[in-house]
Amino acid sequence: MRDEHTIVVLEGDQTGQELLEESLRVLAPEVIGVELEFPRFDLSLENRRASQNRIVYEAAVAIREHGLGLKGATVTPEGRDDVGSPNRILREEIGGKVIVRTGRRIPGVVPVGGVYAPISIVRMAVGDAYGAKEWREGEGDDEVAFRTERIERRVCRAVAEFAFRQAERTGAKVFGGPKYTVSPTYEGMLKEEMDAAAERHPTVPYEPQLIDATFALLLSTTGDPLVIPALNRDGDILSDLVLPLFGSIAGSESLLVAFEDDFEPSAIMAEAAHGTAPSLEGKNVANPMAMILGGAALLSHGDDAMQRAGRAIREACLEAVAGGARTPDLGGHLGTSEFTDEVIARAKAKLEVWATI
Repeated sequence: MRDEHTIVVLEGDQTGQELLEESLRVLAPEVIGVELEFPRFDLSLENRRASQNRIVYEAAVAIREHGLGLKGATVTPEGRDDVGSPNRILREEIGGKVIVRTGRRIPGVVPVGGVYAPISIVRMAVGDAYGAKEWREGEGDDEVAFRTERIERRVCRAVAEFAFRQAERTGAKVFGGPKYTVSPTYEGMLKEEMDAAAERHPTVPYEPQLIDATFALLLSTTGDPLVIPALNRDGDILSDLVLPLFGSIAGSESLLVAFEDDFEPSAIMAEAAHGTAPSLEGKNVANPMAMILGGAALLSHGDDAMQRAGRAIREACLEAVAGGARTPDLGGHLGTSEFTDEVIARAKAKLEVWATI
C-alpha cells in the first residue's frame, strides 16, 4: 500500500452520500485517535454529467496514488448516451482485479436456512459477461444474438490467490468454482488457477464444486466459513444470494482490490454492498453500518494504530446491534445519525480501554 494515512473520498448520490458522511464521522481523529487526510471527489450524477466523467478518472488516479478509497453509492443512468457506470471506470482505471463481498451474521438478526458462518465471495472485477462484445444478425425468427466474452489468466490467478489467502487468514474453506466441466477452455481457466493456488496453500481446506452445485449446497450449509472464487457474473449473482442469507445486507461491505506483482494489495476501494435507496433520502432512517464497516476495512490495511481502530469500529457496530441499538430495517427505532453516535461512543470507549492495557 502507498500513503496509508490518506483515504480518497468518492462522494455519491442520495442516501449513498448521506451514509458516506456517517462513515466519515466514525473515522474522525477524535474518534479513532489517528489523523487522516480525506481528499474529496464529487461523483454525484450531476457532476459526472457536467464533467463528462472526467471527475471519475481523476478520482481513480488519486486512489492509485494513495492506495485507499471510500466510495458512496452512486446512481447509474439507463440511457445509452449518458455517463454510464462510474464503477466500471473505477475498476478499470484503478486496475482492480477482485471484488470481495462477505456475508456475516448480524447479532439478533435471524439468518435464512440456518446459515451462521461467514461466506466471502471473491469474484473477478473485470471481464467475463461484463464488457463483452454483443451483436445481432438476421431478422424476424431467424434473428440471432451473439456475445464474445473474455477472461484473463492474470485475473483468474488474482481471484484464486486472494481467495486462498483470505481463507488462510480467516480459517475458512475455499469452496465452489465455475462450470469447468461444460466449459473447460473458458471457465476451466479459473479452475486451473484454483488448483494451482491450492498447491501453494496446502493447509487451506479446498472443496471445488460446479457453480450450480455451489448454489444448491449454499442453501444447506451451516458449518465452516467459506470463501468462494467466481467469474464476474457468477460472483455478482452469488453475492445477491449470499448476503441476504444472513437476514440483511446491512453488515456487508464491498471491496475492490488491485494488486502488486506479489499479490499484495496496491489499492483498495471500499463501499456498501447496497445502492442509493432514493426512497429513504433525507429521512434519517437508512442503516449506515455497511458504509461504516467499509471504512473499518480500509483501516485494517494501515499501520498498527489504524488496524486497532478498524477492529474497534467493527466490534462497536456488531455490539451496538447486539445491545439493541438498531435502525428500523433491523427492527429498531434509532435514526441513521443516532446509530452512528452509538458506534462512535462504543469505539472510543474500546480504544481508551485498550490504550491502558
